[in-house]
Amino acid sequence: MDPIKISSDLIGEREQNLGTKAYEVLLKMLINRELPVNTVLQERKLAELLNISRTPVRDALNRLENEGFITRAGGRTPVVKEFSIRELIETLHVRRTLESEAASLSAGRVPPAELDAIEAGIRKLLAEQNPSPQDDWEIDSRLHNALAQYSGNQLLTQYIESLRLKTRMFNLRQVPERFVSGHHEHLEIIAALRSGDADAARVAAAKHIDNVKESIVRRLSQL
Repeated sequence: MDPIKISSDLIGEREQNLGTKAYEVLLKMLINRELPVNTVLQERKLAELLNISRTPVRDALNRLENEGFITRAGGRTPVVKEFSIRELIETLHVRRTLESEAASLSAGRVPPAELDAIEAGIRKLLAEQNPSPQDDWEIDSRLHNALAQYSGNQLLTQYIESLRLKTRMFNLRQVPERFVSGHHEHLEIIAALRSGDADAARVAAAKHIDNVKESIVRRLSQL
């Protein structure tokens, strides 16, 4: 076998792995607001920050653009996207459709031990005086990801995970008054999953996202 071709293949594989790593790091920075809305994303500076070449950074930025997390200023310079309220409502509408279906499919299929762990995490948060926002997001994600993963539909899982990340990036994503009621709705979903009641799980998941949307709309009307 041609040693030059082997070397070329290895370099290509390394660049691909670095591109995936760059994507994961940049996505996390976007979600955590370490890269605020309208931040200009310069390949050179990001490459220096991540200590890699510009090629995997470019690949990561292209992927983030295709997924709708960043946009191009004037069609050229990549910047962190600012989502509109309309996009938020539309995203929640699609999430309602997908997650209620996922809840129905996953009823009776999520391992009891996983449901026990999620429920324990929720009750721990509800009992705390000042719960950590990061812990709140992690337990919230664990439940919603379980709905997706145990639906048995890989494409459904991918769509749900992507839309949840986009929801978190909205400027008005934090609705403090939803903390207690939201987690009680999570407990309703868990109860339906435990019982294997697909219809109840579908209704509970749809109700949960409807209430999120209504709270955001109410907050906007107050502003």
